[in-house]
Amino acid sequence: MINLETPRKFRAFVNQAHQVAAEMLRPNSRKYDLAEHAYPVELDLLAAMVDGLGASGTGSGAGASGVRRTTEAADGVVNGSNLSSVLSIMEMCWGDVGLLLSMPRQGLGNSAIASVASDEQLRRFEGVWAAMAITEPGCGSDSASIRTTARLDGDSYVLDGEKIFVTAGGRCDAVVVWATVDKSSGRAGIKSFVVPKGTPGMTVERLDHKLGIRASDTATIRFENCRVPAANLLGSPSVDADKGFAGVMQTFDNTRPLVAAMAVGVARASLELTRELLAEAGVEVDYDRPVHLQPAAAASYLAMEADWEAAYLLTLQAAWMADNGKPNSLQASMAKAKAGRTANDITLRCVELTGTLGYSEHHLLEKWSRDSKILDIFEGTQQIQQLIVARRLLGKTSAELK
Repeated sequence: MINLETPRKFRAFVNQAHQVAAEMLRPNSRKYDLAEHAYPVELDLLAAMVDGLGASGTGSGAGASGVRRTTEAADGVVNGSNLSSVLSIMEMCWGDVGLLLSMPRQGLGNSAIASVASDEQLRRFEGVWAAMAITEPGCGSDSASIRTTARLDGDSYVLDGEKIFVTAGGRCDAVVVWATVDKSSGRAGIKSFVVPKGTPGMTVERLDHKLGIRASDTATIRFENCRVPAANLLGSPSVDADKGFAGVMQTFDNTRPLVAAMAVGVARASLELTRELLAEAGVEVDYDRPVHLQPAAAASYLAMEADWEAAYLLTLQAAWMADNGKPNSLQASMAKAKAGRTANDITLRCVELTGTLGYSEHHLLEKWSRDSKILDIFEGTQQIQQLIVARRLLGKTSAELK
């Protein structure tokens, strides 16, 4: 039976994450929003602390290092690394989304490694800060249309192609690159490769300027005759037309709840500050009175809180299912779709409700509204999530429902 209360064993860890967000992330939020592409040096100390918590068994990373799917739930209910990850991410993104995405060794590429790497690869890539490179200039949401190629040559693969919008691509130690080993096989030919930074043929072309999450660098990376050891291919090298794409797509089943958690965290921050500002303006939110008897601003606030609660519960459900060995592709997409759109709506509505205070840089509300937009885009856009949900509910394949 699922219980969506915060498990007792995670409460201390979640409280620690909240303290870090309040004392380190939020105080530096505006600083690194204004200093785009400057590395947040404060995160080195935080990363060392997170590593220490993981080594002591009292934590599981800020997110990306703790998403290895549990394949068995022998006795009773498991509250594992997926649930602890989303809970800690919610707290950290209550502090700052861009800084969370800038944390060393917590990249989305680490999620890919945790999802599909062999035990030997997990040991070999332990401690590596890995970004994830999927999107290409001619390939956005349709990841099956990837044109970057990986050609087997002896005991190495030779990669050729270009990747854009690589989060932490300029700062990371390695990049998990999605490439096709056989174009004629379509989706089944897509594999993921760990490419260490500094590998000959791999070039960081530029860092992009962005609307939000400006503390996090976003890179364009080119691969030209980039030779990678065959042992760096994650998962099986064989091309299986029946389930060849399932391995790499499992990454999304793990990372989409993480992105949903980011959205839940920043939306909660906006709600809390907005309620404080409304109270200062004489508008009280009264939970004991019917909505239609309250001021319009209070009624709008209550509607946003209800939306937030739905996103929060869907996110916990998707993570809980992964911990308990249950297929969660549908729930992961539902959580991502709901949380991404809800965060966009809530943060913008909070700016509107607070007027000039929300629109100015006096508070962080305007920044949160900018940061939240990406959470409805990366790891699969809103429209892609809705399409996946429809396919799962109707029992349609990608070829049958496009």
